[in-house]
Amino acid sequence: MNKNNKLSIAPMMDWTDRHCRVLHRTLTRRSLLYTEMVTTGAVLHGDRARLLGFSPVEHPVALQLGGSDPVDLVATARIGEAEGYDEINLNVGCPSDRVQSGRFGACLMREPELVAECMAAMGAAVKVPVTVKCRIGVDDQEPEDSLFRLVELCSQAGVKLFAVHARKALLKGLSPKENRDVPPLNYPLVWRLKQERPDLTIVINGGIGSLDEAEEHLRHVDGVMLGRAAYHTPSILADVDARIFGEGPGPGPFAAVEAYRDYVGRELARGTHLAAMTRHMLGLFHGMPGARTWRRILTVEGVKSGAGLEVIDHALAAVSGFEAQRVAGGLEAGEAAQVAHSQ
Repeated sequence: MNKNNKLSIAPMMDWTDRHCRVLHRTLTRRSLLYTEMVTTGAVLHGDRARLLGFSPVEHPVALQLGGSDPVDLVATARIGEAEGYDEINLNVGCPSDRVQSGRFGACLMREPELVAECMAAMGAAVKVPVTVKCRIGVDDQEPEDSLFRLVELCSQAGVKLFAVHARKALLKGLSPKENRDVPPLNYPLVWRLKQERPDLTIVINGGIGSLDEAEEHLRHVDGVMLGRAAYHTPSILADVDARIFGEGPGPGPFAAVEAYRDYVGRELARGTHLAAMTRHMLGLFHGMPGARTWRRILTVEGVKSGAGLEVIDHALAAVSGFEAQRVAGGLEAGEAAQVAHSQ
């Protein structure tokens, strides 16, 4: 098992782009990062540099693909390997209408033989690990049957690692957002999968909101994948290297901003808009004095034409002022109320 799979950051559409991944890497050296899902058609026919480009600091980083044609997946996996990705992952869990119409994502839970064929083809074509991220089932499927059959067929095709979102996807009647919350979680089923398949690496995903919860899951499975908790409160990642990997602590949010600031400066020089990078930082000071002020400055000033590093500096100075007051015990009652509300 790649030991970095012990804690990974889930692929999240519109969120885990290359800027987000660099921010997360400033907080944790060890966690495995994932790209957003990229379709085979986009890679083969689109702006490859924009879709697949990433910073060397992101390693270890996995490329998640969406598709169901073995030939296209092989071609795209080879491209991903050539670009330097450390793992190629197939999405068998996304429930959006666009994904369903393209015959990939969660609807592939109904076609485990096809998934296994795709995985076998990719595994034979590249040297990096090929992995599956799936649900426990879709619609009226019985999860004990759908999940275990998919895993059995794909393991026969050579797949060694499965990241399992521990809830069904309801393809009819629920939006993608609702599919992340409404279907009930079934963690014990994923734990049992590991019990029955100790030869495989099983990573659990879905609704895990803290490192305390992650550590509990690690008593049952090989790895934990954090999603929205990592994105909305990224500072929890600063404790991952120490708590999950037994290494030295990561930087606090102030140090992370300083590290990310250098990256932002380089990207601004290349023409990247500030807001494209600062939007991933909004939750960095969640629960701390000045968190609301931090978000407001980045949100309001970051979208203005010509916005640059001075916006980050302004926001950081503001939150630093709140922190200094807190340390000195100087927050008045009204300010304390604001801080409490900002959490």
